Amino acid sequence: MEFGPRRATAVTQGADMEQQLDRPTWSRQIEFTLAGIGCAVGLGNVWRFPYLCYRSGGGAFLVPYLLMLVVLGIPLLYMELIVGQYTRRGPVHALATVCPLLKGVGIASVAISFIMCTYYNVVITWALYYLFSSFQAPLPWQNCNNTWNTPNCTNHATNSSYTSTASQEFFKYKMLEQTSGVDETGVVRWELLLLLFLAWILIYFCIFKGVKSTGKVVYFTALFPYVILIALLINNAQLPGALDGITFFIVPEWGKLLSVEVWVNAAAQIFNSIGIGFGSLMAMSSYNSFNNNVLKDTLTISIINSLTSILAGFVIFSAFGYMSHLQGIPVSDLAVDGPGLVFVLYPQAFANMPVAQLWAVMFFFMLLCLGLDSEFAMVEVMVTSLMDEFYQHLIKIFKRKELFVLAVCGAACLLGIPCVMQVGIYVFQLMDHYTAIVSIMFLAVFEVILIFSIIQFKPARYGDYVFPPWAQGVGWVIAMGSIVWIPLGAVHTLWVLPGSFMQKLKLSVTPCASDGMSKMAYYERGGGDACPGIAVISSNIHLAEKPPIQTNL
Repeated sequence: MEFGPRRATAVTQGADMEQQLDRPTWSRQIEFTLAGIGCAVGLGNVWRFPYLCYRSGGGAFLVPYLLMLVVLGIPLLYMELIVGQYTRRGPVHALATVCPLLKGVGIASVAISFIMCTYYNVVITWALYYLFSSFQAPLPWQNCNNTWNTPNCTNHATNSSYTSTASQEFFKYKMLEQTSGVDETGVVRWELLLLLFLAWILIYFCIFKGVKSTGKVVYFTALFPYVILIALLINNAQLPGALDGITFFIVPEWGKLLSVEVWVNAAAQIFNSIGIGFGSLMAMSSYNSFNNNVLKDTLTISIINSLTSILAGFVIFSAFGYMSHLQGIPVSDLAVDGPGLVFVLYPQAFANMPVAQLWAVMFFFMLLCLGLDSEFAMVEVMVTSLMDEFYQHLIKIFKRKELFVLAVCGAACLLGIPCVMQVGIYVFQLMDHYTAIVSIMFLAVFEVILIFSIIQFKPARYGDYVFPPWAQGVGWVIAMGSIVWIPLGAVHTLWVLPGSFMQKLKLSVTPCASDGMSKMAYYERGGGDACPGIAVISSNIHLAEKPPIQTNL
């Protein structure tokens, strides 16, 4: 009586197994390592990390940052890589295999990555705008003699709140044409829209062939930023005042360590920088050969990521010292907030350097490379997860994977259009704030920082602008768009599993109970223990134990 359903389940799972065995792999293992470094090392290393150091006591921030790397970052990254490589699936199927009750966690990570990729590419758009503008002489933010400048514009920053620098006005009035608040939407910035299209075209050609194309791109995009960072550091270190900035960076303000916010920010930076919880590295590790040395990749990616942040800190803070020297104010009094760090303050430093155009082009090209690496990793999460789940249906509709990737990129591009309107900076800040909060809370459900995240939570703001209550509500809707999948996934798992509630609960935490074997097979085995490596390869159940993963260095 149950032969038909059982056979159908087995045949379906057999097809899935065949697809899994045919899964492409990286041409060389170094390509995965570089892709992992490119995914982890991104704009956050030259944007968020220096900013958090700046407001968290300089060198004092390094103490909790490095501690969180060892206690949280490396173990969680190791877990993600080993689960992805062992199951050879994207985050949804991988986590459902390990613990069916947590399949919603995999869905949430995919949702987070997709939400982030819609607005993260806007930063690449801004980098392209500045890159093309850097070929002008003089640089368009070098002085106040431009049509977009206001009477309050100054060439050098002052302590007065009534003036603004040429670089601030270029960012606000020229590139963004920023409105007064989120209530005033304005119109589409056509220059930015075209650059957004260009950014997505670049992303598409980086990933349209899957790991075969990505693996070739990362040789350049993952390595070239280090050439520029080292060149910038050598140049900046020779500037007057650079030592003051570096001193601010490495000398701790120990009193800051008493603030819980500093520790939460350190954990948040580790999560966001390495990419824990976004599913990107898990998806990419699913294309590894089964016997790849996971521990070696984990240590390489995590340590290089943190060293890059520290290197970027020296580059940025040496520029801070130079700016404080020019303005005659302490480093601690510089106006640094959000995107202003890399799109206002640093361009202002370039304007006063010899060969300003050269350094500006190099810096913004570096931002482009860093952004591309992280962006195509986030898009790959969505592509991999959907292909794992709906492979036959998607191929039937789109005929080729390349066309499906094009559809995903096109959808994300359309969703990013509000960020290139005149209200775009507010949309960007709102999405960034609540998506980043979600990623932390999403992981904090399983860690010890949840209570601190809630206590330290602050509503989104942009500079002195406070978002109205309705905008904060929209932000929480964005947040719930990903986190809601965690309880929904758990409820769905308990709903579809057979047996009494206690039997359902036991099945829901049994590895492979809902993915690697049919329900009937589970009961035929008497409920058994965890079943790593179980594969249904035909209408008959066949248990195939996979060899252990090598974890020794």
